[in-house]
Amino acid sequence: MKNQVDEAAYLAVAPAPGEVSGGPALPPDRTQAILEATKQVAGILKAGGHRFALAGSVAAYAHGVPASLQHDTDFAVLREDEDAVTEALQSAGIRVRKPPEDWLIKATCRGEEIDLIFELARHPVTEEMLARAQILPVDSVHMPVLAPTDLMGSQLAAFSEHHCDFGAVLPIARVLRERIDWDLLRKESEGSPMPEAFLFLLERLNVIEPKEATP
Repeated sequence: MKNQVDEAAYLAVAPAPGEVSGGPALPPDRTQAILEATKQVAGILKAGGHRFALAGSVAAYAHGVPASLQHDTDFAVLREDEDAVTEALQSAGIRVRKPPEDWLIKATCRGEEIDLIFELARHPVTEEMLARAQILPVDSVHMPVLAPTDLMGSQLAAFSEHHCDFGAVLPIARVLRERIDWDLLRKESEGSPMPEAFLFLLERLNVIEPKEATP
């Protein structure tokens, strides 16, 4: 009987898979839960001196884009750092797994999904991209965040005939429009129908200036 009581007591306090023992319980608010997991993973990467930058919707949030976070956190990392990053996270008690896709690894931190990405929309993460990252506070913890132009470029490159949710990216363009090199993104998007369509939409909505006509 005593053994059964001891086991029940252990299960009541033991961390769930992907949690770090002794950590505070996650808040019920999904946005805050994602931010707590983001801060924990970023802290581990920073402590180990690993190169990374926050990407995706949480990066947009860090840049001031209003959002109610509902999905996983994306970290851009170099492919060559995969083993070192994996070891650092596992040593901290975070479960890491390799999915069938070869452009990322996945982790689970306090029940929240974390994607550590080597390619952003088929474009490899580079040292230059990480060097351009800006140090911003994410819920009071400072960490590297993709620069606005790189962040928007990754969103544009992800558009395709099967994935073209302009509504999710429009708020990012509105908030960051003064900090994005639109001429560079136009050049990079030439010949890609969906990114070009989104840029045309931004022009019609007066978010960005129309492209100057070539003489």
